[in-house]
Amino acid sequence: MKKFHRSATNRVFAGVIGGLAEQFDWNVGVARLLFIVLTLMPVFPGIIVYLILWMVMGDPA
Repeated sequence: MKKFHRSATNRVFAGVIGGLAEQFDWNVGVARLLFIVLTLMPVFPGIIVYLILWMVMGDPA
């Protein structure tokens, strides 16, 4: 299993969504759109999850 890391190429802010998309072979655009939709829902604290992933995920590979 590969270690989670932030993306060095698919990044808008910190590369978290790009890194997750690369890890799971997802389309980066679809992953970002899904994250935005989930963030706008009141039951999903998207910004908090993003910040936690930013701190937990390794540096760009």
